[in-house]
Amino acid sequence: MKTYGLMAAMLGFSLAAGGGYAQQNYPTKPIRLIVPFPAGGQTDVVARTLSQKLADAFGQSVVVDNRPGAAGSIGAEISVKAPADGYTLVQVSTSYAANVALYKLTYDPVNDVVPIVMIGEIANIVAVNPSGAFKSVKELIAYAKANPGKINFASGGTGSGNHLATEQFAQMAGIRMTHVPYKGSTAGVSDLISGEIQLIFGGVTGMIPHHKANRVLGIAVTSVKRNKAVPDLPTVGETVSGYESVSWSAILGQKGLPKAIVARWNAEINRILQLPEVKARMESIGLDVVGGTQAHFREVLTQDIAKWKQVVKAANIKL
Repeated sequence: MKTYGLMAAMLGFSLAAGGGYAQQNYPTKPIRLIVPFPAGGQTDVVARTLSQKLADAFGQSVVVDNRPGAAGSIGAEISVKAPADGYTLVQVSTSYAANVALYKLTYDPVNDVVPIVMIGEIANIVAVNPSGAFKSVKELIAYAKANPGKINFASGGTGSGNHLATEQFAQMAGIRMTHVPYKGSTAGVSDLISGEIQLIFGGVTGMIPHHKANRVLGIAVTSVKRNKAVPDLPTVGETVSGYESVSWSAILGQKGLPKAIVARWNAEINRILQLPEVKARMESIGLDVVGGTQAHFREVLTQDIAKWKQVVKAANIKL
């Protein structure tokens, strides 16, 4: 072991925690963190919250690079095809798993990447118009069963996360509703407020201000547990047993990324997520901090790919 340690020191390497060798000077230049969505969205807000803390930890800037398009698959492809040297990583969301069932991808979403760490989960708020015909999940289901197809629900586009979450709900509740896709959820929320549509499953981060201002009526959240940002709202699962749909946020690297770099990123993200100011910021936007191991993220990714394939097939969703 002493001989190996001396050789490593001569070559500019150091022993990494848990075994193996890490480049002693990593990183030696700025790191690009690709966010495959527009600035200001949920994934972007989380990335920018973490980037400064990561820069402090690494001693190099961590630059958030927004590359939106095709439900996140464009940014993911850029990252997958970048060198596996730790200087280009991507922060993905649940859409990364759903895209397998929706797009002809140029990369293998499991075998061409290395899961690094889960960051957290953001639920949707099930929101309706305050003057509408239903004011609870139970009333919504009863109305839909009595009026098949008459509830118009908005989404951020065909195949978007909130579209799939709503289709999953409809399938589990045994109801039929009419999908109205928008170019982003903002326009859908506006039409919900005006009464043009009756329902939206909107991300907690964007829906909280509307809910608290009574512009919309939140009737439930889609997570397993009640959300700390809106503790008054029940979960959908309290009415539809077993229902859960959350948009997670996580970090991926390329296949072949050195294990020591992966381990360091995992450790730093887990540490940063426990900082009081970071936890407070995440909770304020409705994100439940998760963290954890590579293995946990890989398990979630694999399960979600299978789940969304089934939902897409059952709903016959075509792009």
